[in-house]
Amino acid sequence: MIHKLPTLPLVRAVRLAGAALLLGILAGCSTAPSALEPQGPAAAEIAGLSRLLFVMGGAVYLAVMGFLGVALLRRSRRQGAYDEQERRTGNRILTAGVTLTVVILLVVFGFTVSTQVALSLPAKAGDLTIRVIGRQWWWEVQYPTQQITTANEIHIPVGRPVKIELLSEDVIHSFWVPELHGKLDMIPGETNVFWIEADHAGDYWGLCAEFCGMQHAKMQFLVVAVPPEEYDAWVARQQQPARPPADDLAARGQEVFLGGSCIYCHTISGTDATGRLGPDLTHLASRRTLGAGALPNNRGNLGGWVVDSQHIKPGNLMPATAISGDDLQALLAYLEGLH
Repeated sequence: MIHKLPTLPLVRAVRLAGAALLLGILAGCSTAPSALEPQGPAAAEIAGLSRLLFVMGGAVYLAVMGFLGVALLRRSRRQGAYDEQERRTGNRILTAGVTLTVVILLVVFGFTVSTQVALSLPAKAGDLTIRVIGRQWWWEVQYPTQQITTANEIHIPVGRPVKIELLSEDVIHSFWVPELHGKLDMIPGETNVFWIEADHAGDYWGLCAEFCGMQHAKMQFLVVAVPPEEYDAWVARQQQPARPPADDLAARGQEVFLGGSCIYCHTISGTDATGRLGPDLTHLASRRTLGAGALPNNRGNLGGWVVDSQHIKPGNLMPATAISGDDLQALLAYLEGLH
């Protein structure tokens, strides 16, 4: 008696496979930064090597599967022992396979060395040096020559290689801007150096690529590449001290800030606030995000962060703040004036 196999599980399996494929396609259409869409010379070198390895690996896989299929087919048709001619043919195939393997490895090695040479620090990268310090879970960004300190944003001029010095104040982090370069670890007590360069003006997201604690996924930063004249104008603005309060409400907010515990963790140039545990707030209002990419920088999000940042990013160093509604509005008016 012949029993038919049930078709319902098969249909379900096909549907699940289709859904998985659709999700994969949709995931590929997201706006997440991709190392396969390079926007700088270093990333282009890495992407080129990746494509070469993929193509050669795919070709080797197809060749091996083809030879295996032919061997199995011939074996199934063959009866009896092999003669001398067939043995010689097999030896020639084996020799060709070994030779081809060596050639492929040499080609891959050559392209890898060439890529490593291309990724070495350009001589002119030392003209502009930026120091990035990884902390749980945000990024301190320093421009030593320009005497600028900011947080979670790196501004660079387009078409100019920039030297990046990477340090860590606590645990191992990893600096990665997929569209501009590869990854490099940030190790406590060590200074690692590499470079980035953007071919076009734009915003390029970076992230920590080494698990560093409970908020690792919310440790992002933004590289803002602009034309050289816009970069020079940004530097000039950042070198200025904090703007004084624009009105009475903002002046009241400054009193709230300086009279509370904020000054022990944050710095605002031109005031008595000189804390170093948290980000420098001198030009807070000019930044795109809060909490290292956790939220857009707007009044509502800023108020929520001030009142209870633990609800937004649990585990960060900033505790909840007990503050009245009137004082909060005044404080926000002051912070929003720090351009």
